[in-house]
Amino acid sequence: MTKSLNILLIEDDTIEVMKFNRVIKKLGLNHRIIEANNGEEALNILKVKEIIPDIIILDLNMPKLNGIEFLTILKNDELLRYIPSIILSTSSNHKDMLECNKIGIAGYVLKPLKYEDYVDRITKLLDYWSANELISQ
Repeated sequence: MTKSLNILLIEDDTIEVMKFNRVIKKLGLNHRIIEANNGEEALNILKVKEIIPDIIILDLNMPKLNGIEFLTILKNDELLRYIPSIILSTSSNHKDMLECNKIGIAGYVLKPLKYEDYVDRITKLLDYWSANELISQ
């Protein structure tokens, strides 16, 4: 059975945020998207602990606090460290991938250039996490 997810989307590019939301709408998914423009804003959202996201999807290259800096802080928090964090980035830099893997990410997805490929990857990503038994209802 698939569940509706609370997704914290951390992305500084407005067009990328719109694209992600468009895919959710196109697929008719009932996920709740909480948006943050950078890692600093995301940490402020998480500190309130009003809504603990089921998963975090984030870009690496952001102002103020980049993805790796955000993940390092997140993984040092006793409550928040267990939230699956998935990188959604244009960076195919092997060093970035290794660093994220060391920190403890749940996945690394490259943003494809073609919209159809993007829809396919986001669909697979969300299908997996909404069916994953590790995500509490």
